[in-house]
Amino acid sequence: MIKHSIEINRPAEEVFAYLDQLDRHSEWQGSLVSAKVETDGPTRVGTRVLERRNVPGGARDIPYEITEHQPPRKVSFRGTAGPVRPVGTVTVQPVSESSSRLALELDLEGHGIGKLFAIFARRQAAKQVPQDNEKLKQVLESGGARSASS
Repeated sequence: MIKHSIEINRPAEEVFAYLDQLDRHSEWQGSLVSAKVETDGPTRVGTRVLERRNVPGGARDIPYEITEHQPPRKVSFRGTAGPVRPVGTVTVQPVSESSSRLALELDLEGHGIGKLFAIFARRQAAKQVPQDNEKLKQVLESGGARSASS
C-alpha cells in the first residue's frame, strides 16, 4: 500500500472540487496522458473513467470507477479491468479555513500475469505519487485550478 499526504494552502472544499474534475487529472499526474469520463453528470459513486497512462512498456488504457464519494472529504476508486488495477482512497481534511491536508492510499492489484507486473508498478507509483501530489499543490496554490474551470 502506498500512502502519501501533503498540506495544501487552499480550502478543503476547493481541493476536493478540483479533484472531482476527473478529466483534469492530467494537469498534475505525470504519467497520465488523458482521462475520459464515460458517464454523464457530476462525479458520484458509479462514475466510470478511462485513463490512458504511460507505463513501462508503453501507454495503456486503465478503466476505473468511483466506489465511494463523500464531498468534500473522501473519494475511493477501483480499477475495473486490466492486469494491474488501481484501488485507492483520497481524503481531504481541513487544517484551517484556508489550508487542507490531502492524503492518498493507493494499491495496485495484479490479476493473472499482472501479479508479476504489480510489484514493479507499485515501485514506480511509490516514486510518482509524491511528485504528482507536489504538482497538485502547485496547481492549486497558483490558482490554476480555478482559471481553467471557468
